[in-house]
Amino acid sequence: MADFIQALDPAKLLLAETALAFIISPFTVPAYNLPIFLFGSYVQESSDAAQSLTLFAGLLSFSIFYDVLWMIKNEQGGFLRFLTVVLLLLKIPTTGAFLVAMRQRGGQFPGLGTDIHGPTVWSMPGGFTSGGRDGYQTVDDDTPRAPSKVSSVPAPQPANQSGTYQAV
Repeated sequence: MADFIQALDPAKLLLAETALAFIISPFTVPAYNLPIFLFGSYVQESSDAAQSLTLFAGLLSFSIFYDVLWMIKNEQGGFLRFLTVVLLLLKIPTTGAFLVAMRQRGGQFPGLGTDIHGPTVWSMPGGFTSGGRDGYQTVDDDTPRAPSKVSSVPAPQPANQSGTYQAV
C-alpha cells in the first residue's frame, strides 16, 4: 500500500479534485471543498512550505469526516451524490500522497514524539561548538555549567623606547 501511495502524483490528484470541486460548486455540495483544494494547489507549488503542507494535509484529512457528516445531514440528487462520493474517495489517496510529500520535505505533525535526535546543541559560527568547551551547554540541560576559571596574568610591558608607538 505504501508503494502505491508513493507512486501517486499529488499534483495530478489535486488538479482532478480541484476541477471536480469547481464543477459541482454551484449546486448543493459541501462549500469547503473548493477552498481547501485551491489552498492545496498553492501549497503544492511552493517547495519550501512544510508548515503549510502540514496544514493542508490536516485540513484534507478532517474534511473526509466532514464530508460523511454533510452527506448524512443534507439531501442531494443522484448524480451530485455520486460526484460527492467520488470526491470523497479521491481525498483518501490524496491525503496519503501529501503525507508522503510532507515527509520528503521535512515536515512532521507536531506533538507526535518525532524528536529522535536527542537534545539540541547550539553551535556558534567560526568553529565555536559545544564539544569540549566548559562554557557551553545543551538546551535541554537543567543546571547551567559554570565557566572554567582561567587566571590571566597581564604580560609585562617593555620600557618606553624612543621611536616606537606607545600604548595609550
